Amino acid sequence: MKLVNFEINRFSKIYFSLLLITILSQFVGVIIKVQGFLNKTDQTMLEEKLTEATYLEVYGGVNFNLVSGSLWFLGPIALCAVALIFYIFLIWYRDWFGKNTFIYRLLMLPTTRLSLYLSKATAIFLMVLGLIALQLIILPMENALFNSMMPEVFLTAKMSVMTILGSKPVLALIIPNSFTQFIISYGIGLMILFVLFTAIMLERSYRIKGIVLGIIYSVLAGALFLSPIWLNGSNGISLYPSEIFGSLIALGIIITAVSIWLGSWLLKKRVTV
Repeated sequence: MKLVNFEINRFSKIYFSLLLITILSQFVGVIIKVQGFLNKTDQTMLEEKLTEATYLEVYGGVNFNLVSGSLWFLGPIALCAVALIFYIFLIWYRDWFGKNTFIYRLLMLPTTRLSLYLSKATAIFLMVLGLIALQLIILPMENALFNSMMPEVFLTAKMSVMTILGSKPVLALIIPNSFTQFIISYGIGLMILFVLFTAIMLERSYRIKGIVLGIIYSVLAGALFLSPIWLNGSNGISLYPSEIFGSLIALGIIITAVSIWLGSWLLKKRVTV
């Protein structure tokens, strides 16, 4: 827990900056998109001499998708995703290439190196959950602000939070609408995280040769995980959806377990101080 807290604190300034950017961008986006729509509507009605009823017949109304599909809303989500993907690599390489080669101190701590390995993964996963929690907190507020600013005559429907989340594939992916889907989506995310960690350990253990080994390992892990989908319908193999689903879960667990074992073994046996 101390190692997890330590890793989170090291990234806290950037992390809270990402949270602040998300809040500001999305709320500003609501205001700008609503005002832009109303200004454009007034201008169109004036130029074409339309009543509100005629305008709605010709152009139709809007809902919260006006905001949730905009760069103001999706931009900070993409920024946070890119930042955390980048941090998967930074969380390790910063220790090697940072000031005073901090990895030496970490590797000499009186604890198992597996704890060090898992603490970095846990820190990243908790940051992801924090971003999801923030989005779930501010989305109802943004929705309420949108509904209060937009005249009801132009609203096609007042969308619920669940409807908003299901209306955009990106939102449905990062915030699944069921606990089972959440476990599946973020279970795959954890698998990818540990595969990348293992690829990094291969590079740190074997340097130039390790880069090639890391790429090969990542490709093989991905190919193995997707093999039930690729094999279905080929060479006389026919699988039911439930069998494909079960195979993906089993392979995901195996790949994750092998990645953790191999990564921790490399950190313990091959990466030296």
